Amino acid sequence: MKLGKATISTAVLLALYGTSVLAQENITESEESVERITVRGAFFGQQVATAVKTPTLLVNVPQSVSVVSAEQISEQALFSIADVMQYTPGVSIGLGEDHRDQVTIRGQNTTADFFVDGLRDDVQYFRPLYNLERVEILRGANALLFGRGGGGGVVNRVTKVASSAEDFTTLSAGIDTFGAGSISVDTNKSIDANNAFRFNGVFDSIDNHRDFKDGERYAINPTYTWMANDDTTVVASYEYVNDDRLVDRGIPSLDGAPLEGYDDTYFGDPDFNNTTLEAHIARVRVDHALSQNWNLNGTVQFADYDKAYQNLYPVNFDADAGTVTLDGYRDTTTRENALVQLNLIGQFATGDINHTLLTGMEYGSQDTENARRDAFFADSQDDQVSFVFSDPLVIPSMTLTDPVRDRASDVTFTSAFVQDEIKLNENWIVVAGLRYDNFDIDVVDSIEVANGADDGNSGFLSSSDSQVSPRAGLIYKPAESVSIYASYSKSFLPRSGDQFLSLSLTSQALEAEEFENKEIGVKWNFSDSLSVTAAAFEVERENGTAQDPNNPEASILTGTETKGFEVQVVGKLSERWVINAGYSNLDGEEMGRIVDGALANRDLAQLPEHMLTLWNQYEVNDKWRVALGVIYQSEQYASLNNTVELPDFVRVDAAVYYDYSEDVKLQLNVENVFDEDYFPSAHNDNNIATGEPLNARVSLQYKF
Repeated sequence: MKLGKATISTAVLLALYGTSVLAQENITESEESVERITVRGAFFGQQVATAVKTPTLLVNVPQSVSVVSAEQISEQALFSIADVMQYTPGVSIGLGEDHRDQVTIRGQNTTADFFVDGLRDDVQYFRPLYNLERVEILRGANALLFGRGGGGGVVNRVTKVASSAEDFTTLSAGIDTFGAGSISVDTNKSIDANNAFRFNGVFDSIDNHRDFKDGERYAINPTYTWMANDDTTVVASYEYVNDDRLVDRGIPSLDGAPLEGYDDTYFGDPDFNNTTLEAHIARVRVDHALSQNWNLNGTVQFADYDKAYQNLYPVNFDADAGTVTLDGYRDTTTRENALVQLNLIGQFATGDINHTLLTGMEYGSQDTENARRDAFFADSQDDQVSFVFSDPLVIPSMTLTDPVRDRASDVTFTSAFVQDEIKLNENWIVVAGLRYDNFDIDVVDSIEVANGADDGNSGFLSSSDSQVSPRAGLIYKPAESVSIYASYSKSFLPRSGDQFLSLSLTSQALEAEEFENKEIGVKWNFSDSLSVTAAAFEVERENGTAQDPNNPEASILTGTETKGFEVQVVGKLSERWVINAGYSNLDGEEMGRIVDGALANRDLAQLPEHMLTLWNQYEVNDKWRVALGVIYQSEQYASLNNTVELPDFVRVDAAVYYDYSEDVKLQLNVENVFDEDYFPSAHNDNNIATGEPLNARVSLQYKF
């Protein structure tokens, strides 16, 4: 579907009338105490974000931040991180080979910039939403707060914790048109005034419009809160996730566009394609008030992940010959994370100048083992095979090779950081800080070790990076409810990459990739319940590597540059009308590529120039509410090759809510009301996701 300039202009104007960061209460920052670092989330409303580590009101944070609450997740029937990102400006979703969360934030693609309660959760898997208080999306380089990575931004999940304030149990269940369903429980029990227990659990049955799609996921998350005294609180949490589902890498392309007419056809082997995950995540956090103005918190987290996926997937479709070509492999990963984080937050004054000081440290150990075996087809004597296309596919016999990759990596990192928010007067705030990171990785490549060192590679690789990452911001406040800001920040990514798999004999000596974010913006709380934010930014990525087009055996240094603008509006337009809307305009290029002596820069993949989202909810009366949502996404390239383009699309969603009582709620969510054919994302030119056709989901919630 093509939209003309008039339609796009209308969409832009509409976006300027709407988006999402957070309705905030009209209170002065001096009224906030350090103890209010986290504030209970509300639908389309959040005053502060755990991810910024200080009690700073979001209107005074000099960068773009979005918060999606548990209530919004429930009422929009959001099932995945990808669903959450659809209503976040500046963020596009990737197919992630259909076994992991993968997002592109301000042009920077990542599989690892995911955090839970401020700590790394960087293994590749689909993260469930059942136990979340909210999801926080910070855009721009974030090394000062989170360390390596985060060049375009980070996604932080904030989990629910036990509270002695209220006893309750909430049961939720839902099922959709395709047979996908879920059952969840959230129960909180106060043991006494100082002790409480909470349990969250979910079972998901996975299905969609694609042939053969199925799977199951279940997860549990018990938490315990102990208020040791008036100044000290201890929260212990354990989460177990078990996920088993079919891997579906979508459809191939034809003549520079997604293959039409096969939205349901499965280009894989349903008896082979599969992914499994088992995760154990244990965490203890201690908060201690040293005084009225100084607060110390420390967190220890141990996590164990066991991940496997195997798939056949399309690499070419030849319409003239009537053939399809498949490739495939099996990949296994185990990872053990041990993380320690300590933060000290203080508020004090030097004369007439007020300070909010953040200082802290982080230590982490991450041990990873990864192995891969390629597919081997008897017909072709290769890992790829071409055969006559049919629906369903009749795939030639296949086995797996000996390992083509067998690596063990040992990562340790240490960091220390300091940041000061300096309130010079009622109109000016300065934010300045530095973080020092030391990142060490040792890799044992078992295949190279077995082959010996005759080729110059003994199989033992190592790299060490020491980086200083600054953050600076200047905020002008013409009124308490308005902030006009400019900010600058940097981040880095070691040569080992997101998943510690990219280190090689040549790259181990190269400097880390660097990210630089420049941003100007405005945040305006029109009232206690309506907020508007807008930002213009530039993100530069340097020291990237790519294959030399003139010498395939060599690499060249490249970079990327993304420039953009985004606007958000969130909150109440009236007592009955709630809006959550966003618009982003993005332009990203790969820089520095030379082909035949001339610049050959290419547009970044997974980066639509225009993205517009609008969610309206209207309260008809005390019992009934209705909602209408629109998602528009302009054309985007499937890969950096810039040869396959995903067309633009408009998707309309709707919902109806019936509150039988305060404790019993029924809702109907309809996705893709007009049954639009669309292609929301891709992994490469021949792994393209197809959007779900019209799909209705009925949900029931009972609280007692």
